[in-house]
Amino acid sequence: MRLPGDYLLPMIDHRLSLLGAIVLIALVASSAFAANKPQPKPAPSAAPATSTDPGPAKSLGGAGSWNAYVAQNKAGKVCYLVGEPRKTEPAGMKRAAVMAMVTHRTADDVSNVVSFDEGYPLNESDDVTVEVGRDKFPLFAKDDTAWARTSELDKTIVSTLAKEKEAIVKGTPVKGHPTVDTYSLSGFSKALALIDKACDVKR
Repeated sequence: MRLPGDYLLPMIDHRLSLLGAIVLIALVASSAFAANKPQPKPAPSAAPATSTDPGPAKSLGGAGSWNAYVAQNKAGKVCYLVGEPRKTEPAGMKRAAVMAMVTHRTADDVSNVVSFDEGYPLNESDDVTVEVGRDKFPLFAKDDTAWARTSELDKTIVSTLAKEKEAIVKGTPVKGHPTVDTYSLSGFSKALALIDKACDVKR
């Protein structure tokens, strides 16, 4: 079995170039994470150019709280969906943007990479647990994000998310109380189909 770092290193590196745009999208999409005064919705775009910068992101559409995007440069395409929870607990806890992602990256021949951004520094000695229906999936914590350890687990999580109505994500911060985030999965399958088509991922 490959180590998490071997499997995810390209995705973690690339994720840094997308994170600025994703945070803006999540901030605008939900008043829970928006600034107090009204702001115009920014167009999704990649962060300042880096060696892994895929270029400007284009919206593919979406449904519910899930939105799909594609970005492309000479190396290939990055197709990703972004969702935000309908409820976060404990209420009133100060956190950065909380979101879930599924990413395909053609340049690295990687697909179905699942990540959950918890919006705070995670206790890396504890797994983050994703509960979907009757299934529970342990994800390892790195900084403020939870990842699956293998590509097989990623694929299993994605297929399970596509079948169910709700996902519950439980994380443990370095300091403070554990969190519970509840995601509605209405619209997830539609957003997934959009990124599958854009990056030619077969199911």
